[in-house]
Order: sequence, then structure tokens, then C-alpha cells
Amino acid sequence: MQHLDRDTSEPPLPVSTLLDTLSYINMADDDAPAIDFVSLGMFILDDIEFLPPKPPVRDVIGGAGAYSAMGARIMSPPPLSTSVGWIVDEGSDFPAQVRQTIESWDTHCLFRQTPDRLTTRGWNGYGENEHRAFKYLTPKLRIDHDSLDDNLLESKSYHLICSPSRAMDLAANILRRRKDLSVHTDRSLPSPLFIWEPVPDLCTPEELETCMQALRHVHVVSPNHGELGDFYGQSTTQANGDVDREAVQDCCEKWLASGIGEDGSGAVVVRAGKDGCYVASRSKKLWLPAYHRDPSKVVDPTGGGNGFLGGLAVGLVRGGASSGVQNLEEAAVWGNVAASFCIEQVGMPQLEPGEVWNGDRVEDRVRRYREMLEAV
Repeated sequence: MQHLDRDTSEPPLPVSTLLDTLSYINMADDDAPAIDFVSLGMFILDDIEFLPPKPPVRDVIGGAGAYSAMGARIMSPPPLSTSVGWIVDEGSDFPAQVRQTIESWDTHCLFRQTPDRLTTRGWNGYGENEHRAFKYLTPKLRIDHDSLDDNLLESKSYHLICSPSRAMDLAANILRRRKDLSVHTDRSLPSPLFIWEPVPDLCTPEELETCMQALRHVHVVSPNHGELGDFYGQSTTQANGDVDREAVQDCCEKWLASGIGEDGSGAVVVRAGKDGCYVASRSKKLWLPAYHRDPSKVVDPTGGGNGFLGGLAVGLVRGGASSGVQNLEEAAVWGNVAASFCIEQVGMPQLEPGEVWNGDRVEDRVRRYREMLEAV
């Protein structure tokens, strides 16, 4: 089977501004945007130690929940910013400045006060050849379906980062709670989109059978290329460090043949770092390049994958006439652009007046990326 970087039988993506694409806003009864995205990933405060002579940094906002919310927020200018939902557990040591920063993003952030415990903290140590070690410094507090308030329960999409068995459990329980909410409020809630990010340490051949079962409970599954190969006990990286595209495509075909989503119409989106991403459904298969082609632009790739998934999720919700996996290619564009902002510095991108991130406008970056795609 041959796979092209783009399907040349289809017209290229139109060059338009992000704000044009985001013209669809579904307003709730209180005239605020409805919740489009919720991450069940954790918030973590990171301490990062680099190789000398670079000094360490402390209290860096991190965690899969924070980065995926950031990716969704970047692609959601106000008033859509409040359509981005996530949860932050504030321990007794939670820095006031960190809360001020989060509040400046104007998202739908549910702060949970946990004064009887410390904030979840992690230690990150950089070694030679970009090796990075991680360990928790304080006990972690996981987020599950019972953590969601009624507003977050109405989201159009959910980011799950967990094991295969937990993905099934979370999806089933979120649907159960939404059904209960529908009965209680006497109004119907459409089925949400589930975007599943497998946790690396359980991407193993022993978990493959459970993974196949979990695929039927989600709409999009998104490992990175190494994690995808780990499920099959094979490498998806070539000797020169490049992604083995043929190996990635073969693994994706197995998942698609098994069936993703209840009706098999779901998709795999493989995050491949500097090589971009591979998007695969039964009707569409293509590689999309990373936004940054110059490695010097990448300061810290941590959080890039989570940020990608936040952008991808809101693209699935808003990247077409209706919400769904049919918006997959447009959503991957949003994901790549969102990730590009997340990796340009240590920690979160900087929001400046006028909805400028890291000195650049999102719609300008989307336009440049689409122009790059047309030139491929």
C-alpha cells in the first residue's frame, strides 16, 4: 500500500485566517461559549534542572492537563477561550503568581482547593543527548469522571491520558454521568468526542489486546510514534533517528482494521516530533509536517504533544460545518500550530496584549503553515 504525504486528488486547504475558521461559536444559555474541550490530564508544578552552567527553574506550569488546555486555548481567542475546560488542584503551597497567570488566559478552569495536601510537583532533570528524567516530588491527585462539575460534563470533547483499561472506564462513566445530567435537566446532550493519549509505560505488547478493546470506546487515539511501535514490540525509528514511516503506517493499519470508535469511523493521529504527524482513518491517510523546520526554534519539546492534542481536539469540534472526525485534517493543522507555540520556550508560551503568543499571531502562523502545505 502506498501512502502519499498529501492526497493530490483533493484541493489544498484554503488560505484563510484562523478567526474566519472560528466564526462558529455555540453559545450557552448564559451567553458564554459552551464548553468545547476538557482535559482529564493533571496539573503539575515542575522544577527543572539543566546541565551546568544553565541555572535551574522552579514552579514551572506543567502537566498533561495544563499543556493540552494551553494547546486548546491558543486556538481559542476570546470569547472562545472560556470554552476550554480543565482542572487545577491547588495545594497549600500553590503560588499566587501561578494562579494569576492561569486566570490571565481566561479559560474555564476549575480550581479545586486541597489545603490538606501539597500541590502535585515534579522534578525534571536534563542529561546528555537531550535525555530527560522525571519523578514526582509530591503525591499525585488524579482527575476522573467524578471530578467534573455540571459545566465540564457538557463538553463536546474530552482528552484522556491514561491506560487502555482506564480509557474505557472514563469514557463509560462520563457517558453515564452525562445521561444522568440529561435526565435531571430534561435536555439532551449529544455524544462527545473522546481523544485518547496512551500513557507511555503501558504501551506494551502485554497491553495490546486491552488497547484494541479501548479503541472502540474512543474517536481518536494519539500515541507518539515510539509508543505506537512499543505496543507491537517493534521500533518505529530508523538508525539515523528519523521516523520509520512505513512501520508507523503498518501499525496504524492494524488498529484501523480492528476498528476505532463504535462504528469504526475513528482515527489514529501519530505524533512524530520533528517529522510532524501521521493522520489515518479508513477514508484518509496523510503525513503533515511539523510547523518548525528549523531545530533552533525548538527550545523544549516537553508538552508539545499534549499541546498538539488540545489544538487537535478543538479543531475536531470547530474545524468544519459540524463537530466530528470528518474534520481530522483541519484539526491536525490546528494541532501542529498549537504545538509550535508550546515548544519555543521552557514552560508555557507567553500571552501578550492583542492575543499575541510569543510575539506571533495564531492566525498568521496558521496562514504560513497552510502556505507551506500547498508548497509540498
